[in-house]
Amino acid sequence: MTVDALTDVAGLRVGHATRSGGGWLTGTTVVLAPEGGAVAAVDVRGGGPGTKETDALDPRNLVQKTEAIVLTGGSAYGLDSASGVMAWLEEQGRGVRVGADPKHVVPVVPAACVFDLGRGGDFRARPDAALGRAAVEAAAASEPGAPVEQGCVGAGTGAVVGVMKGGVGTASTVLKSGFTVAALVVANAAGSAVDLETGVLYGELAGGRVRYPEEKVHAAARRRLEESAERNAPPPLNTTLAVVATDADLTQAQAQKLAGTSHDGIARAVRPVHLLNDGDTVFTLATGRRHLDRADPLALNELLAAGADMVTLAITRAVRAATPVSTPGGAWPSYEELYGTG
Repeated sequence: MTVDALTDVAGLRVGHATRSGGGWLTGTTVVLAPEGGAVAAVDVRGGGPGTKETDALDPRNLVQKTEAIVLTGGSAYGLDSASGVMAWLEEQGRGVRVGADPKHVVPVVPAACVFDLGRGGDFRARPDAALGRAAVEAAAASEPGAPVEQGCVGAGTGAVVGVMKGGVGTASTVLKSGFTVAALVVANAAGSAVDLETGVLYGELAGGRVRYPEEKVHAAARRRLEESAERNAPPPLNTTLAVVATDADLTQAQAQKLAGTSHDGIARAVRPVHLLNDGDTVFTLATGRRHLDRADPLALNELLAAGADMVTLAITRAVRAATPVSTPGGAWPSYEELYGTG
């Protein structure tokens, strides 16, 4: 049984830690790999990224696997949440062995952040090590294959896409070959997820699942969006993050290629992308439970195509799952509030 989420890749778990109210509007999301780790890679294309330990994922370097990926709010300050995840992993004895004692490990915890500073009203309300620990503990406590909460949770709590509320979304597919490919995103882009001329989500245009709103509904929505743009100026500093996962036994070089092509999924769902005030980053995790034919140089192609497709679908779901938010730091309508379920 599948749940159409990142957790359909057997062994992966997802945990959210959310803080809202009292000046807060932020959070952290952790993707926890099976014990022993998963092959990991990353591709960073935004002009203003906030990341940690991404160099460790370069195929030319020492680290082969990672135990967890951290996605967090709080801009660069929020990267402190990875310290809480690192401490928890050390307690479990999970990480790169650096001595004869099995407890002597250094967990490598790649992380990336989105900009949500001040959106709850307090610029200093941002994720820390304690919030990161809460997220990884939530992941560890979840059942295998559990559904993943979407919308304004975890790292997507304070997310905004253009002038609409963003959030967390996820999607998965099982290919004809039997491989599972899935994505989890934090949609928080400077660009827009909706075509302002029609009111249709770009991701739905790309996927052929187009639902055109009534003219009067669209006219009212455009007025609300124009008001939101004026109220929430200046333009935001934003980022779209993704984790794309598969059960294939990829090499790190193949995993890095998957991360790169999965950025196409962002470009289909958000326009424009990869701006100087974006930090668009895609991680990949490959658990290696199913064999990929190394004798066929094109065997990876179907996974590359599916990775981009799942990112597009996950972004669309993130926007549709988001709920409107009004705080001392700003007010952002949601797509569903403006256009309905369609």
